[in-house]
Amino acid sequence: MTATSPQTSDSAGRTAGALALAVAAAAVGSGVANSAIALTARAAGASDDFEALWPSVYLPLTVLGVLAGAIGWHMVRRRAGDPAAVLRWLVPTVVILSLIPDIAIGVSDSAPGVSWGGVTVLMLMHVAVAVVAVPVYRRFLPLPV
Repeated sequence: MTATSPQTSDSAGRTAGALALAVAAAAVGSGVANSAIALTARAAGASDDFEALWPSVYLPLTVLGVLAGAIGWHMVRRRAGDPAAVLRWLVPTVVILSLIPDIAIGVSDSAPGVSWGGVTVLMLMHVAVAVVAVPVYRRFLPLPV
């Protein structure tokens, strides 16, 4: 067993605390944004049968996406030689790839209430999470200069 210096332990504690705070702030902000999008979509006529627009479905997935994003952000900022350059292409790439399941839902048309309008709303929710989470990560998990 190796001993860690108080400075290393303290640094790890600050990092874990910052990561937890970033996830919490981004999850709350993203949850509010996605709820507003879903409620607007339902008011505009999206089917109540489309379960993907139920808070019990999208809120846990929102938190999972924010957590995955924060972990990825943290790993890139710690390991990449130029984290800002990596994140400039990685974030949009991940957002685009995250749209594939939404498109698959639209193409399959297998769930009740599915429409391309509803699928477009799901895609907008993915973008909203990134728009909320990235500034939060920049604030709480700053990139080295």
